[in-house]
Amino acid sequence: MKRLGLIVLACALALSALWAQSPANPRLKLATTTSTEQSGLLSAILPAFEKETGYKVDVIAVGTGASLKIGEKGDCDVVLVHARALEDAFMAAGFGADRKDVMYNDFVVLGPASDPAGMSKAKTALDAFALIAKAQAGFVSRGDNSGTDVKEKEIWKAAALAPKGVAWYKEAGQGMSQVIVMAEQMGAYTLADRATWLAMKDKSKLAILNQGDKILFNPYGIITVSPAKWPQSNYAGALALMNWITGPRGQALISAYKIGGEQCFYLY
Repeated sequence: MKRLGLIVLACALALSALWAQSPANPRLKLATTTSTEQSGLLSAILPAFEKETGYKVDVIAVGTGASLKIGEKGDCDVVLVHARALEDAFMAAGFGADRKDVMYNDFVVLGPASDPAGMSKAKTALDAFALIAKAQAGFVSRGDNSGTDVKEKEIWKAAALAPKGVAWYKEAGQGMSQVIVMAEQMGAYTLADRATWLAMKDKSKLAILNQGDKILFNPYGIITVSPAKWPQSNYAGALALMNWITGPRGQALISAYKIGGEQCFYLY
């Protein structure tokens, strides 16, 4: 009888713990850049968050610009993106309630192994882009106001070049993996985030032809959508994800995530 009582007590405590961690609103919408999904990172870390907190995350994977637009309309609860200038503008306009740094990696310039622009001569990313323009070699741009697209436009501007509208410059309006495929098919160059490239490289004939320049730094941030603007947002869930992903558990999982033994993202 005593043993039965202990079993009943244990079950009651277990159910009590489960109820205690069950959020009032368990559905959470995350708008995020394609790189976090296509690299496989979200599939690696979100199940742990869901198990540990009771939330269920619905992922909307688009470019950074589109993710922030979704947040502006109140159609998501939290955004995970990588274009600091756009993030700061989002916060300044009052669309975001909180922002935290999450992780970083870098961008790489990809191209065909034949390297028609002579990229091997380039010491910096600006030199690399100038050589592409000089050779009028094909270049495929995301063209979607994503974090990668914003960075690419920044590099062209810093190199005092404006290729938009010329025959060799193509704007795809597509995600990173699709653009890598297009660049390979066209024998063209492109700018890619390292994580998506690591996930794609075994399927592609492109190669990294320029990397390591400080302008190619790629930081990621997480922002909760403002409940003041959008009272229906799941602010509690957004804050839970923000604190988890920037806390010890989330950071450990991000640091441990690798593709083919190579690090995808780094911690601050």
